[in-house]
Amino acid sequence: MSLKIDQDHSRFRAIVRGKIRENLRRYISQGELIGRKGKDLVSIPLPQIDIPRFRFGDKQQGGTGQGDGDPGDPMGGEQGEEGGDGKQAGEGAGEHVLEVDVTLDELAAILGEELELPDIQDKGKSKIISAKDRYTGIRRVGPESLRHFRRTYREALKRQITMGTYSPDIPIVVPIPDDRRYRSWKTEAEPVANAVIIYMMDVSGSMGDEQKEIVRIESFWIDTWLQRQYKGLESRYIIHDAVAREVDRETFFHTRESGGTMISSAYKLCAQLMDDHYPADEWNIYPF
Repeated sequence: MSLKIDQDHSRFRAIVRGKIRENLRRYISQGELIGRKGKDLVSIPLPQIDIPRFRFGDKQQGGTGQGDGDPGDPMGGEQGEEGGDGKQAGEGAGEHVLEVDVTLDELAAILGEELELPDIQDKGKSKIISAKDRYTGIRRVGPESLRHFRRTYREALKRQITMGTYSPDIPIVVPIPDDRRYRSWKTEAEPVANAVIIYMMDVSGSMGDEQKEIVRIESFWIDTWLQRQYKGLESRYIIHDAVAREVDRETFFHTRESGGTMISSAYKLCAQLMDDHYPADEWNIYPF
């Protein structure tokens, strides 16, 4: 049975998601988010969210309007109330901003909803179910290889203290079969999905810093969104000027070079990676 506070929290999260969606473009264009991971928290500034209630108008103004007015005229307050130059303190109330923490995974989910991105279709090994054993608890029977020695010792100690056979002067604890405890496990099935992203970026002199920053931000959000779809996502990075070469993530996002450009060299290297390592019938391949 859900509590009232859980319902209120769900409504609040829905309101926050709506506010974030309204200003999504501004949030995803922040370059300082590059390098963070899915569970990292991001502080998002939002206008203050007040609890709905009846409120009196400013300066106790009555009525339903302020005269005829023209389109674009400010509503409420007196004309001439403008911001100062910052040298002296003001007298009126300032604008209140609320900061909420959301994870990058949540932002990526909102991005996918807003852009109506499709669900990923699994290929190849996703048809195979991988079975994994996980330890989930303790039980009284089991193989000796899974005996939990600490729990067994604890049960034996409890029994001897209860029966009065334990002596602190001679701290000998002897387990009997009823004291033995064993780890229990559960077999969980997990689908295996294969996906790889191949990033390509022009680092030649024809690319300005602003253009490179756009590519980095785009690559970051593509990676963040796809990480939500796959557990074992692979990423490969290619940079090129006149010649293409594969680099690591750090080099891809921070390299600065100049020279001529030949984009075909990057496409050829990308095709070679796909042919050598990623069969199209077994992998979801995303070249960018």
